[in-house]
Amino acid sequence: MTTSQAEPPDVSGLSIGILGGTGDQGKGLARRFALAGHRVIIGSRSAERARQAAESLGDGLNARGEENPVAARDADIVIVAVPWDGHRTLLESLRDDLAGKIVVDCVNPLGFDKQGAYALPVEEGSAAQQAAAVLTGSTVVAAFHHVSAVLLLDPEVDKVDLDILVLGDDREATGTVQALAGRIAGVRGVYGGRLRNAHQVEALTANLISVNRRYKTHAGVRVTGI
Repeated sequence: MTTSQAEPPDVSGLSIGILGGTGDQGKGLARRFALAGHRVIIGSRSAERARQAAESLGDGLNARGEENPVAARDADIVIVAVPWDGHRTLLESLRDDLAGKIVVDCVNPLGFDKQGAYALPVEEGSAAQQAAAVLTGSTVVAAFHHVSAVLLLDPEVDKVDLDILVLGDDREATGTVQALAGRIAGVRGVYGGRLRNAHQVEALTANLISVNRRYKTHAGVRVTGI
């Protein structure tokens, strides 16, 4: 049996920490994973802001807010959804808290000017590679770059029509994140290659922003033929 045909791992019992979970993308992911039955810990520099974000997800969801170090330590798997300009500093401060964990980086290093969004150069090659360089005791996977926060947060949207490209150097870890992506209704996790290929996935977000602005939509990515 090949890897592509193998049964996905059971990730239903994993708790998920989201660093930067008070932003729209992080909060949207938190909402969808909580709806799927996961225990979610929203992280922020402010525990109070994190608690408010968790409460805003709605009644009956297993979500709580904590300071970033607590979210990093208490969760089984951690998603990084912070602004690019604070990416390295935050990860350096949480290196020990994140040791031994799968860390999913969904940060897009983008700039904006009058012509729109554009990809920023990153010394390590990509945000995900920067995370791997900082978090030497963690297993870094890149994923969730192209998901619309508007759709994730919209209570009228039952399913999100989207493929999540998952990149990493550890096949077991990428398989776990693919399965985790599939916990969101309508979403499929698709292996997208090694971590060294994360740059173009992060940069593609700038193209999608242009599509969305032109066509007044919330476009995502679907991979055909698989």
